[in-house]
Amino acid sequence: MRARSRLHVIAPACWLLLVLLAAWALPVAATPLAAEWSFRLLPGDAQLGAHPQLAKWRAAQVPGAVHTDLLAQGLIPDPYVGAPEAGLQWIGLADWEYRAQFDVDAATLARAHAELAFDGLDTFATVTLNGQPLLQANNSHRTWRARVDGRLRARGNELRIVLRSPIRTLLPDVQAMPHKIAGNYPSPYGDEPKDAMVGNFVRKPGYHFGWDWGPRYVTAGIWRPVRLESWGAQRLTAVAVQTRALDAAHADLEVAVEVESAAVGTAAVQLEVLDPDGKRVARIDRRAMLQAGDNRITIPVALQKPRRWWPVGQGEQARYTVRATLAPGTAEASRIEQRTGLRTVELRREADRNGGQGFAFVINGVPIFAKGANVIPFDMFPARVDEARIRRELTAARDANMNMLRNWGGGYYEDDVFFDIADELGLLVWQDFMFGGGMQPGYDPAFRANVIGEARDNVRRLRHHPSVVLWCGNNEEETAWKDWGHGRDLTTADPVFAAKVWQGYVDLFGHDLRQVVAEEGLGVPYWSSSPSNDLDEKANDSTRGDKHYWQVWGNPALPVTAYLRETPRFMSEYGLQAWPVLRTLDGIIPAAEQQVDSPTVRAHQKFMAGEGNQRLLKYIEEEYGTPRDFPAFVYLSQVMQADGIQLAALHHRASRPYTMGSLYWQLNDVWPGASWSSIDYAGRWKALHFHARRFFADHAVAALRDDATIRVSLLNDRQQGLQATWRLRVIDLDGTLRSEQRHTVALPPLSALEVGRFADADLLKGADPTRTVAVVELFDGGKRLSQQVVYFVPARALALSRPAIDSALRADGDGYVLTLRSPTLVRALWIAFDGLDATLDDNALDLVPGETVTIRLRADADLAMLRRTLRLHSLADVIR
Repeated sequence: MRARSRLHVIAPACWLLLVLLAAWALPVAATPLAAEWSFRLLPGDAQLGAHPQLAKWRAAQVPGAVHTDLLAQGLIPDPYVGAPEAGLQWIGLADWEYRAQFDVDAATLARAHAELAFDGLDTFATVTLNGQPLLQANNSHRTWRARVDGRLRARGNELRIVLRSPIRTLLPDVQAMPHKIAGNYPSPYGDEPKDAMVGNFVRKPGYHFGWDWGPRYVTAGIWRPVRLESWGAQRLTAVAVQTRALDAAHADLEVAVEVESAAVGTAAVQLEVLDPDGKRVARIDRRAMLQAGDNRITIPVALQKPRRWWPVGQGEQARYTVRATLAPGTAEASRIEQRTGLRTVELRREADRNGGQGFAFVINGVPIFAKGANVIPFDMFPARVDEARIRRELTAARDANMNMLRNWGGGYYEDDVFFDIADELGLLVWQDFMFGGGMQPGYDPAFRANVIGEARDNVRRLRHHPSVVLWCGNNEEETAWKDWGHGRDLTTADPVFAAKVWQGYVDLFGHDLRQVVAEEGLGVPYWSSSPSNDLDEKANDSTRGDKHYWQVWGNPALPVTAYLRETPRFMSEYGLQAWPVLRTLDGIIPAAEQQVDSPTVRAHQKFMAGEGNQRLLKYIEEEYGTPRDFPAFVYLSQVMQADGIQLAALHHRASRPYTMGSLYWQLNDVWPGASWSSIDYAGRWKALHFHARRFFADHAVAALRDDATIRVSLLNDRQQGLQATWRLRVIDLDGTLRSEQRHTVALPPLSALEVGRFADADLLKGADPTRTVAVVELFDGGKRLSQQVVYFVPARALALSRPAIDSALRADGDGYVLTLRSPTLVRALWIAFDGLDATLDDNALDLVPGETVTIRLRADADLAMLRRTLRLHSLADVIR
């Protein structure tokens, strides 16, 4: 069942808002009907023996989930605090029932047509209305619709939804398979056999079954709104705006207006286009013949001097409003308004003379180097994610000079508000379809048909967002089959079944989803898998397609300098792990448990089933030394992560135009635990995010040291060239200048320009490398645009003294200014305020001796309190 444009109204606790509308219609108001929701364990469920108190109805929240309803009722502990995960797995094994009662007004009952729409049923749901079957659902990612004409009454309508455990529903069939297709992360809790994982067979968020950065909470619930739509003889169902031609002078648009009609007839349609300032720049009136059922009316629109939508840093994020009105000026008038941006998008794949093939996003004819991160879900329980949370993380991405985010395929399709904010901020979105890994039963026609319906729903819902520039079939399924042994092992066990599985993969990701995007995606390109070369022979190739690189951190855990020897066409995943900011952990892990290998700390470390801290210590100790306590371990994990990802990202940027993207894993977290994120669950920036603000800046220095040589490149991501100066100094840790050189350069637009290679011996000239550093800077006139300190030895070998930092904090306007100065070099300075949150515009930095650093900050505290609680930590403070 296809998605249609609709108004989402989010329900407050214990209330259902059933929206009565004629597809954003006028004159019918979007009048919410309040109805109390309740939930219980389904009568007869096996879990009632251990939880008899759940036999009775209890208040529920819709949108929501069973876990959050149980938490609100005080029936389970907070799933994030301490280590309760193992004791909560019974929830995913149970069947649950929700009910709601609601009334319907006379105007709605008088209309000829009515439909209930469920935007998120998780997942195996049987729905009844007033005791009669309404629908059955089996896909959490779809919108499910059911006609309710003549089935509603004025008072006391009752809606019931039974939600079956996906594990118990699917496990018998999965266990009966003589050979299993590969899954993702087996459960360590015994709720599901490790050799019979059901997650790949059910269309619900894959991360609910556990991942290496989040817990296992197999949810059930009504996680998005339920709506009641009513209309008369005709209704608008969608407006789609496709750009046929666009430049600075002219735009040719094709607007498709979709109308559902109960019978053959005619319709008057009025189309208006409003510019970004709200001024009407086009109006077209059209009368069309309608057939019974769905109709599509195509209207060409020409605009002069259009204002184009650009990614951040390249121009304005202009958005137009397209308004379609059916039967204007009559009592039956209905309207859809669609906000969109005018831009062209191309995935440019030019072949090179060495047999490789590029991978570059071209927006409005301009090749864009993609700078950003992968996004995972913002919470284990999606209904808890509000607009403020999404805006916080996406604004942080923009503030760190990112211009692209990849919505990873193991979660769910984000709500429209995510894309509205991305449109506003100028963030490009690489959007995966929701397949997170392993292999899918694409050989099953019913499964494929279900996925096609899901894809059509979501492509149609999101297609008007200019931020969406790629639809990608899945995450890592092709490389898992070809490179990780999934295909080899199944072929060895059962070659006939293996061939069937692979053909199902090709049918689903090579044909079906590609066709949906071609039909509904308004020209946005499709890519079959990440990483891949779009079903070419090799899946994870550095010379063609996009690349996931996990030989650093993953297997075989190479040193971070290995990043410098991996030069892809587009790096769509790479990462290093770190713990959240200590203040975030203080509310989750008791002080007595804050030890590297305590049970509670291990419960929040999902990599290698809790053993991931040993991998972290390997990387920390090789470069920085042994942390003296748990706070030092947390701090050094962040320093290591930030330094390593900076090295990789600057290498990618310096390799432009061969490399045209660098998306690290990952931006955000689903809960407070160890992960690869640069922003922790509480929204606090790790050291990496502050580094990203510097290494993703439009103008930056990339000074990369490898094999005793520093390679210096200057980076310019703007469409304008720059007359610049760059400087290279060699100094002692106490600031003594050993050598200096300064050069002027014409930095071309959209470029990475290598300006020199410098051998250690030539720079040091016999100086002690443990007491000497190089400082490389880029200037625009007298303004310093970028600075990078380069070290000749590992951090643990530096002859650092305990810093004597001169700090001063003063009020300034609506915030504060902190100035810092040190007579000696300070490595990896971290600024914090005990017991307080403060927002700083810089942190996690090296202080060059004798230079003053000025940092602006905001905090809900007075100046005296900030001065008392200011704490400065650096590398010299935390190593044993």
